[in-house]
Amino acid sequence: MATFLCKLGRISFRRRHVVALIWVALLTLAGVGAAGAPAAGNSSFSIPGTEAQKAFDLLEQRFPGASADGATARVVFKAPSGEKMTDPGNKATVQETVKELADGSEVVRVTDPYQAKAVSKDGTIAYAQVSYKVSGMELEDSSRDALEDSAQDARKAGLTVEIGGDALQTVPHTGTTEIIGIAVAAVVLVITFGSLVAAGLPLLTALIGVGIGVSSITALASALDLGSTTSTLAMMIGLAVGIDYALFIVSRYRAELAEGRDREEAAGRAVGTAGSAVVFAGLTVVIALVGLSVVNIPMLTKMGVAAAGTVAIAVLIALTMIPALLGYAGRRVKPAGEKGKLLGRARTQDKPVKPNLGTRWASFVVRRPVAVLLLGVVGLGAAAVPAASLELGLPDDGSQPTSTTQRRAYDLLSEGFGPGFNGPLMVVVDAKDSDDPKAAFTAVDDEIKGLEDVVTVTPPAPNKAGDTATITVIPDSKPSSVATEDLVHSIRGKGAGIKADSDANVLVTGQTAMNIDVSEKLNDALIPYLVLVVGLAFLLLIVVFRSILVPLKAALGFLLSVMAALGAVVAVFQWGWLADLMGVEQTGPVMSMMPIFMVGVVFGLAMDYEVFLVTRMREAYVHGEKAGQAIVTGFRHGARVVTAAAVIMMAVFAGFIGSSESMVKMIGFGLAIAVFFDAFVVRMAIVPAVLALLGRRAWWLPKWLDRALPNVDVEGEGLRSASGDQDEELVRA
Repeated sequence: MATFLCKLGRISFRRRHVVALIWVALLTLAGVGAAGAPAAGNSSFSIPGTEAQKAFDLLEQRFPGASADGATARVVFKAPSGEKMTDPGNKATVQETVKELADGSEVVRVTDPYQAKAVSKDGTIAYAQVSYKVSGMELEDSSRDALEDSAQDARKAGLTVEIGGDALQTVPHTGTTEIIGIAVAAVVLVITFGSLVAAGLPLLTALIGVGIGVSSITALASALDLGSTTSTLAMMIGLAVGIDYALFIVSRYRAELAEGRDREEAAGRAVGTAGSAVVFAGLTVVIALVGLSVVNIPMLTKMGVAAAGTVAIAVLIALTMIPALLGYAGRRVKPAGEKGKLLGRARTQDKPVKPNLGTRWASFVVRRPVAVLLLGVVGLGAAAVPAASLELGLPDDGSQPTSTTQRRAYDLLSEGFGPGFNGPLMVVVDAKDSDDPKAAFTAVDDEIKGLEDVVTVTPPAPNKAGDTATITVIPDSKPSSVATEDLVHSIRGKGAGIKADSDANVLVTGQTAMNIDVSEKLNDALIPYLVLVVGLAFLLLIVVFRSILVPLKAALGFLLSVMAALGAVVAVFQWGWLADLMGVEQTGPVMSMMPIFMVGVVFGLAMDYEVFLVTRMREAYVHGEKAGQAIVTGFRHGARVVTAAAVIMMAVFAGFIGSSESMVKMIGFGLAIAVFFDAFVVRMAIVPAVLALLGRRAWWLPKWLDRALPNVDVEGEGLRSASGDQDEELVRA
């Protein structure tokens, strides 16, 4: 592989005009496609195989025209102090508001609170429910404006009016902190390279790669039903890995120049050696992201595949565009150890070279491996403690900041009708195969009324054919509580007996039931996903490092870092530690998909640093150094660059903490803290400590396996051999 990539790097360096033209053309093509594509909405949220999804699909079949997937809004009214919603003046205001709401072109129906008995027992709170033909992200701005204007008119009449539901849902924004993250990355690159030109290359190529990836996602969003958060997450991961991959190749290029090679040869060798590490690091990220498809949640699968595509583009750009740009830069990119005018020139030749920080740190770890190992493991273990209290759920209006009208509407409904009113359960009774559908409907209704934690059960509402009915159940507990989850399972448990007695199927759906099913599905998929992704990456790393213990150590180190990162997420987003600093206005359960998404992404990124750092050690060991000295050599050449790469990746991820979307905010924080734990504790401390304790055994591989594995030559041994042969030919000549 190293020989092939070396040739690719040389060709890209020589044919830089063609390479640059190809990438600019791809960027232009993707940009034109994105500009002409319809705006991305929310991906249709379906969970194949779950009972809630089966019931939802059944409703669409048996209740045609009901717009089951359309947006809804609850306009909640509260009377002034000392008054009732049933007072003539307040009642007239509400009815006028209902009339205004019903005039919307996208409105299917509006319920009158007084006819639907949607007035609280004390008479102070009432609500009107508005149903729309299209989803919340597809609503026209005019419909949202009409909804808010109607509420404002009622406020002028003296009522307190708030709006809940998904009708006010908008595309999330990331905020200015994303730009700050890129700025921090630029500063780190300038400090690392001492040159604006060298620092600008990774930023430029990363932006081109992300531009192509995100524009392609935008262009295909409507056709492939990609959600609005898909491009944000692809941008987050693509920027981070794009800068890092380019950083490693530019750094190796400067090191090759320092050894006296001409620029074309240096570019080829940089791509042949560091580029090999980039390819395998990128493969681990792609495996982890594409592996999310095993969960069988379409939204998560699309997010993973889209992000994986952006990573693949980042790898290809690093292998081709970077050597092309190095050809354009010429002498403006200095050899390693030689600074540009920005940070001063290199030290004079007669002055002794002081060992760099990476060398000194690695030497210390090799001398004290047990102490460093224990300190690192205990520290990560302490950070992981909050993960034992992990509570999972999906966000609803109750998780919104208290400053939003959605959250205030949620609180008013809880005040007037009880906490369970915000999480109603919809029971669907399929009596198509029953001899007496009406009797089956009544039996289900009676069974549910006898269960604990039930406040209200509405009478069965059959469809026109009379073979299917819906029953709305209001729990006594809030939607995210354990009691509500138990109630869902109790209703489903009663369904088995009803099926035996009347041949009627009982299904439970609704947003609350869907959230419960999603959490259970994600929990069930976590172990198979870990086995698949870690197993595939383990095999890949065996090929890269030609060792059993090094990949095993890498996987165990990853588990430590991801558990510590989950602990930090729980501490901030669930317990509220440093919540104000992170802009978390409302604490609550951690998003259900957060653990499995973090496992996938963090594993891929963790293997990046493992590959970059340990391949340098492997290269030194293969070329004759002792095991302990190889660790020091690997850190001397790689620690500074890995540190810079980790800081850049943390800055990029942390930039997304400013997002208005709670999922993006949580993922941004989780990935940033995970990179910190993995890069600075696991890869910089635990990894060298373990390798020092293992010594030569770290690189052991059974002979039969060594013969069976393909030789990918990540260390560039083939390049060294080829160079040696050329030197011998020159001597003979």
